[in-house]
Amino acid sequence: MSILADKIIAYLGRTPDFTLEIKLQNDGSEDYILEWNATDKVKPTEEQLNALESEATKIENNAKIDATRRTSYGSWNEQLDEIYHNIDDWKARIKKIKDDNPKESS
Repeated sequence: MSILADKIIAYLGRTPDFTLEIKLQNDGSEDYILEWNATDKVKPTEEQLNALESEATKIENNAKIDATRRTSYGSWNEQLDEIYHNIDDWKARIKKIKDDNPKESS
């Protein structure tokens, strides 16, 4: 099951500030919304959040893919050095990383 934060991101269509706008709490068995201060949408019902399960799973999977890509890319210093020395090889390497780690489309 997707985490509650990803369902909230799917519901809002953006990543909220989880320290000010929406505060989550765990009662020992599961997360729940402690405080809802987002002004762009009303607090969702449990049913509304559960309906976003597949979208939340995509968000979670794409976050993992982003992390894999960032590791594979190397630091921006290394990338700039690679661009300076051989831009064509760099472009091919970045394309291969993206092709090997595709994101789920919405």
